[in-house]
Amino acid sequence: MKNKFYQVIEYETIDKEKVGEKFFKELEAFAQENENLFLGYSRKGVLKSQNFVGVIQTKSGFVLEILPKISNKDDFEKSKKILLKMLKTLKNSPFKYSQKANLKTKNLPLLEIFIEMFLNELDILVKKGIKSDYITRVENQNFLKGKLKIKEQISKNFIHKERFFVEYDEYLPDRIENKIIKTTLKKLYSLSKSSKNQQRIREFLFVFDGINEIKNIKAAFSKIKYDRSMSYYQNSLLWSKLFLLNKSFTPFKGGSSAFALLFDMNLLFESYVGNFLKRRCKNIKLQDKKHHLFEKPEKFLLKPDIVVNDGKIVLDTKWKIINDEKDISQNDLYQMFAYASKYENCKKVYLVYPFIEKVDTNRYITEFHSREDNKKRAVTVRPIFFDLVEDELKVY
Repeated sequence: MKNKFYQVIEYETIDKEKVGEKFFKELEAFAQENENLFLGYSRKGVLKSQNFVGVIQTKSGFVLEILPKISNKDDFEKSKKILLKMLKTLKNSPFKYSQKANLKTKNLPLLEIFIEMFLNELDILVKKGIKSDYITRVENQNFLKGKLKIKEQISKNFIHKERFFVEYDEYLPDRIENKIIKTTLKKLYSLSKSSKNQQRIREFLFVFDGINEIKNIKAAFSKIKYDRSMSYYQNSLLWSKLFLLNKSFTPFKGGSSAFALLFDMNLLFESYVGNFLKRRCKNIKLQDKKHHLFEKPEKFLLKPDIVVNDGKIVLDTKWKIINDEKDISQNDLYQMFAYASKYENCKKVYLVYPFIEKVDTNRYITEFHSREDNKKRAVTVRPIFFDLVEDELKVY
């Protein structure tokens, strides 16, 4: 049997010899169940990662880690560092608020890093104190406590007059939020391969002893009580949603995988570049929804990734490696033309691509003209590059 852990960079072929027959078949099944969206599987028996990054763990315990392509050579540690940096910009995700001060990521699998980040958040929660609440109990007891349930008393205790069917409130930590966290800890204990993380999970399970697990996970999250006194629970519950519902913005199908956290690099790149520019520039809108392609009737909403100064500059991110002008998609240029046509003051439209080391970034420029009110308005469409390592835009 081969190693149970395997790393690839996106768009790389998965080596069947290195993975092993059993684990390769599990990955094949995952690819086919999800219509080759996350892993591409061909009839020739070739399995290839796509533009989704993250972790897939099969039922037998095999872990496939897919990392973003940020250079022409496979540098797993650098790619992992970049991915964690990009994840922090995702809205409504635990990455945005998680502390990374003492987190050591070198040579640590991505899943174990995620688990450690959750445990660090939970450590903060436990130090502030586990919340209790009044829990309603309905029980058949040997003593009278709370309110006697007359209907149930007659039907259940007609013969056993010494018993009481009662309903009462008890102040306990067995509330829904703590149940969710307890269920998360139990799941992570089965997923983690790190002795350090497993030890910490056992310690937290001791703290949450006496708290029940949940069965209907989706329903449980709808019952969470959000108020100011529970604000310090927020990030631990976001992590729980990520682990219990595989809430990574990329749901998957099928039963071949025991666990998967997968992120679309197109969305991650868009999120990161948008947040980068918003921190440094004024009057920026992300995912602007001001215009439709057709006005009467309103159809096909246009959502450029980044709009500057009410549309004077429009930017759209594309997670695609381009080596020369031929790699620029004609459909992308059509899309840019639509943006430029609808934003009346638009002068510049930029296609933002990732900067990859040692790629020849010659100056690419395409110009086109459109007529509005009998006046000729020149609009420049230009590819530019964003360097994720150096955190800077590169214009050539």
